[in-house]
Amino acid sequence: MTRDEFDGTVGDGAAFDVVVVGAGAGGMMAANRAHDLGLSVLLVEKSDRFGGTSAVSGGAIWVPCNGDLGGQDDKAKALTYLRLCTKGQVPEEKLGAYVDNAAQMVRYSTEKVGLGFKAVMEYPDYYPHYEGALPGGRTMDPAPVDGADLGGDFFRLREPYALMKLFSRISMTVSEARAITTKKSGWPLLVLKVIAAYWADLGWRFKSRRDRRLTMGNALAGGMLRGLVKRGIPRLFNTALVRLVRDGERVTGVIVARDGREIAIAARKGVILAAGGFERNQAMREQNLPGPTAEKWSVTPIGNNTGDAIRAGIDAGAAVEFMNLAWWAPTMRLPSRHTPNTETRVGLFMERGWPGSVIVNRQGNRFVNEAISYNDFGYAMIADQQASGANVPCWMVFDATFRRKYIVGGLMPGMMEPDKSLPPEWVDNVFYRAETIGELAAKIGVPAPALSDTVTRMNDYARTGKDTEFDRGGNVYDRYFGDRFVEPNPCLGPIEKAPFYAVRIDLGDIGTKGGLKVDARARVVDQADRPIPGLYAIGNCSGAITAASYPGAGATLGPAMTFGYIAANDIATSTTNRAADDLLREAARG
Repeated sequence: MTRDEFDGTVGDGAAFDVVVVGAGAGGMMAANRAHDLGLSVLLVEKSDRFGGTSAVSGGAIWVPCNGDLGGQDDKAKALTYLRLCTKGQVPEEKLGAYVDNAAQMVRYSTEKVGLGFKAVMEYPDYYPHYEGALPGGRTMDPAPVDGADLGGDFFRLREPYALMKLFSRISMTVSEARAITTKKSGWPLLVLKVIAAYWADLGWRFKSRRDRRLTMGNALAGGMLRGLVKRGIPRLFNTALVRLVRDGERVTGVIVARDGREIAIAARKGVILAAGGFERNQAMREQNLPGPTAEKWSVTPIGNNTGDAIRAGIDAGAAVEFMNLAWWAPTMRLPSRHTPNTETRVGLFMERGWPGSVIVNRQGNRFVNEAISYNDFGYAMIADQQASGANVPCWMVFDATFRRKYIVGGLMPGMMEPDKSLPPEWVDNVFYRAETIGELAAKIGVPAPALSDTVTRMNDYARTGKDTEFDRGGNVYDRYFGDRFVEPNPCLGPIEKAPFYAVRIDLGDIGTKGGLKVDARARVVDQADRPIPGLYAIGNCSGAITAASYPGAGATLGPAMTFGYIAANDIATSTTNRAADDLLREAARG
């Protein structure tokens, strides 16, 4: 049954074994797995696109003990690291479930869904000083996917942001993007290769300028969607969750809204909520997150992730946890070049660690090692705001050399996109520019003496290679995003060549962390920690298994997909069928 055939036939009383709410990578993993375990599945998506935030992400998943690591990792090492990251806030059983099932989920994805992953051996864990951390390999990138395999659903897959593509149209893998931005040996040939492959695909160019070679988050979401297409799993878009249906304590279905009418859909075995967090709900942000806070600072898709599933779960008696936390990421404002009077948000994930820049609060003072993970940078902004009252926003300051060589959020390097090619209204608005540090300070409202002193100290650190305040560039994670051509410290460079620049940094995010409290089997629990029969939650609509921490790249999507896999397995254990028995035994054998 195709999607279009199914769309017109759903009415009150439609019934499936499992209803999955939310078409991100975690939800689609759960749907694929449940189908393969012999269960009938319906996937419901609120927006008009499949893929959710997963589709516009880097697509990495964090998988301890994965097959590419061989003997370099083991359960004891991974659990030690996760315990230190989560500081006792997550039950041991839940951490163990993640470590035990993450690699199984990857094998299932590769062997059954057809989406493979490769460990990035040089990408370190985010807390390299913790016992059990690895210098690389737990982060895995998805293999590219041919979008033509999706048929008509290719154009229902959420498209990646323009800034994630070469010339705003050509797809790149994370490895390719890093090689180009860091000017790794052979990068010019790599650029020519990806450009040539795009234009050589003449048949597809007549159909669309959109690249059918799916990479990063589009590969992840596209690979999962391809699995749904091949299985003929019914899927609905433009269909929002209204509330859960209960029979006594048990959740037995959902009420959804579609085309202006409400529809009741029964779930005989279970409902899996995978609908994201609440970062796009300003009222919920103000109720739960530290201020100041604004939904427009988030980089997640506008209109998605408004907390619908969390509120529905609360109404059904669910407990919540970690509602004051988010996957923080500093962001900058970028007006649209093509649609007047609109703007987007761009995360500053890598550029904070490149040499020749500094980040200061509104008093002109540094407050953190700029190269730390984006999540921890957000917590540092919060802490400094609470201590000084002069953060959120803060400012990234850099010189002409930095501007020429490096990306800054939505600004391409000056060698590719000089100031004169940018819209004139961006000057002293999106980015600020001045001939002296003192003049720049006046433009951004920062005390000139303090900013000048800060820049002087950074220049001293660049010469010695040692940041005596915050040790920027002092560990393997910092240096991963450094410039290998800069010595003695790849993360430190002088700020001395005019003109000088600044961009405003807001406390953005890539999603919220708080949500419905779940156990090690992804079952939603009530205030007494008792499972609510028939109700499961995964991803950002559940409390994060990482608590406040961010263990490594992919620690958002890895748990979402793993607990989607776990939820489907748990539902299947109550169903006697050969498909479930065979697959569960196969998973147990590894």
